[in-house]
Amino acid sequence: MATPALADEPLFGYVYTTDLLPEGKKEVEQWMTAREWRSQGEFHLIQTKTEASIGVTNNFQLSGYVNFAYTYANRNTPSGDTAPPEVFADFSVDPNRRFSKARFEGVAIEGLWRIASPYTKPVGIALYVEPMIGPRTRELESRLIVQKNFLDDKLVFAANLTVEQELRQLQADPTADVGTVEATKHWDHETDINFGIAGSYRFRPKWSAGFEVQNEHEFASFNPFESGVRTNEAWYAGPTLHYGGQHMFATATFLAQLPVAKDYANPAPGFIVDGITNGDDFEKFRLRIKVGYYF
Repeated sequence: MATPALADEPLFGYVYTTDLLPEGKKEVEQWMTAREWRSQGEFHLIQTKTEASIGVTNNFQLSGYVNFAYTYANRNTPSGDTAPPEVFADFSVDPNRRFSKARFEGVAIEGLWRIASPYTKPVGIALYVEPMIGPRTRELESRLIVQKNFLDDKLVFAANLTVEQELRQLQADPTADVGTVEATKHWDHETDINFGIAGSYRFRPKWSAGFEVQNEHEFASFNPFESGVRTNEAWYAGPTLHYGGQHMFATATFLAQLPVAKDYANPAPGFIVDGITNGDDFEKFRLRIKVGYYF
């Protein structure tokens, strides 16, 4: 019989599974996500996450982590201006100069509750909740996780529905009309709704390879059903590779944005170039690496 994934080792970089730590077991985990390039200019964003987790029960896992970020941007918008990524949107940036900055992004607590295990039930189901607070940032992420295993657990499929609501304090926009919200310092409201699906095959002991697809939607409101608040849509896809040993694991996922993006907030040409969106929370390529140790 094939060996199933150990503890909560992540087979994927972006899509979560229902696997979690057994009661009393602990884990430390380090993430690094490189978000690279736009359709023009220079753009680099590095985000890190340092996480500690514990299995509270066999079906509930609690984690805490800290996030940091670094960016470098220069002439990275279709107009040729310099603009920061979303995680640095609260900074005032000279559109005619390079922008380089590192920051503490925030602290978060994550709870993962497994309702059904794919090893004992036809389908695994789990719920995930993660509040985060940072400088001029507040976020709440909720996730529905579904997992199905085949071939004695060698072949794993997982799907996620993620809803993330964000509050971000922005500086006054000097180009905004007088009397508008944007003309003063204000809290910006946003909802992200993302769909992810992935598959992985354990092709030899301890090694798995697979593929991930992400469909991301942005809304300029806490109510995504409100008329006129839809702003962006993008698709990403790419391979993932995972190694899982007795006490450690490593996962690497590379995603490329597909040329089918949509910009609902800006008229053509807007931020779309050759089907790629250059909105502040999107880029051409993403590389995520996770390394963890169990004890």
